[in-house]
Amino acid sequence: MGDRSAQDINGPHVGSKSPDATDQIEPSSIPNGDSGSALTTRLYKKRWLIVFLFSSYSLSNAYQWIQYGIISNIIMKFYNVDGFAVDWLSMIYMLIYIPFIFPVTWLLDKKGLRTTALVANALNCAGTWIKVASARPHLFWVTMLGQCVTSIAQVFILGMPARLASVWFGRDEVSTACSIGVFGNQMGIAIGFLVPPILVPNVDDVNELAHHIRIMFYISAGVATFIFVLVVIVFQERPEIPPSQAQAQARNMQPDEYSYTASILRLLRNKPFMLLAVSYGLNVGCFYAISTLLNRMIIEHYPGEEVNAGRIGLTIVIAGMAGSLICGIWLDKTKTYKQTTLAVYILSLVGMLVYSFTLNVGHLWVVFITAGVLGFFMTGYLPLGFEFAVELTYPESEGTSSGLLNCSAQIFGIIFTIGQGKIIDMWGTLAGNIFLCIFLLIGTVMTGFIKSDLRRQKANLQTAALEESVSTSGQRWDPHISVLRGCVGFHGCNPCRLLPCSHSSVCF
Repeated sequence: MGDRSAQDINGPHVGSKSPDATDQIEPSSIPNGDSGSALTTRLYKKRWLIVFLFSSYSLSNAYQWIQYGIISNIIMKFYNVDGFAVDWLSMIYMLIYIPFIFPVTWLLDKKGLRTTALVANALNCAGTWIKVASARPHLFWVTMLGQCVTSIAQVFILGMPARLASVWFGRDEVSTACSIGVFGNQMGIAIGFLVPPILVPNVDDVNELAHHIRIMFYISAGVATFIFVLVVIVFQERPEIPPSQAQAQARNMQPDEYSYTASILRLLRNKPFMLLAVSYGLNVGCFYAISTLLNRMIIEHYPGEEVNAGRIGLTIVIAGMAGSLICGIWLDKTKTYKQTTLAVYILSLVGMLVYSFTLNVGHLWVVFITAGVLGFFMTGYLPLGFEFAVELTYPESEGTSSGLLNCSAQIFGIIFTIGQGKIIDMWGTLAGNIFLCIFLLIGTVMTGFIKSDLRRQKANLQTAALEESVSTSGQRWDPHISVLRGCVGFHGCNPCRLLPCSHSSVCF
């Protein structure tokens, strides 16, 4: 996607052009008060490096979430623990997220992207080295400690894609950039499905098994350390000049005008967003349960197929990554947020039903195909939820809205993982999967009731319309009164006092 420049009526003009900025800069036709200086937005080439670096450390963290679950039978044997204890190595990621999400999103709002990235990588790196010390049969508690530390790091990661996309990318790129951010997390899960069964074969000798597990831990620690160093050197807070009208408006907001607690309360009173939060939690919670219990489901019908269980998980996530990117590009082109979200949700339900009823047919190639279809839509839904939430809640912080979505997903993930696990133990995998299908149906219905109020799109479009109106009328534009709290209406909304009201303002 080529670099583009756009017009900015709010952001300050910052110095001279930096080396990695795009070549074209278009001045605004609206003068800045009496000075007449041109105001611009700018897209920086470095934005792609930033989003791919974020994807890399998200990958490292997500890999560690699933690295135990896909070889759960081997981990049970090595540490001499039951299946429920191994399930908690995955569920601890979900449990830790719930109490930590509010202080972490507050930190993201107050300290910004770079501080959040540094803390996330420090914790992720520390957790991997703690696990290196746990490769002995009597040290299950140490591996759980390491998993707890990396799960705290996850809290600093999951809510960042939408925020990073908004801070660094133009309005026609944000959905694609958010998809790339989610892509890294999905790639980590994919590697977590594929690599552990290869590195840790199901052998009977405990010393040999410890050797293989230690190698797995050393590899993940080395990768996490390398990425941490890159983040320290490369990762930047934000570009000098904002990339979009919406981001310029956000920068104009005075610090004392923003209250984190008030923002949370506004989000909780936002009915479309709350419907999305619950429906998102139902969908992603189902994905978490399937990922955690996949080894158990496959081994029940295909004994001794640990490696193929990992490959099926890989198929789910690789197909989902393709779905995420396609959905992100589609949103940037069409802006059909609700329609796309609802369609993908319905197809996730259909995919889950097909997967459930074909799991026991006795042919692994059938499972690969149905799992891929399920992954394409269920995992492809992740960036749709993030971006739809940002549209419904603008100008609230993207980190806060994403955090609440993820909090919902973690809560349902714990409930569904425990519930489906117990149902599988008592009645088998089909009953457990039907259990998830019921909740996907509920989430589909809830998605249909969401009112599509695309506030961020309205802010960008109305700013452009105002610019044209002021230009043709010859009136003077004062950027300091362009954005008031909760107002994105620029065509004569009384608080703005700019032009005669044309009844096209949007205040909320």
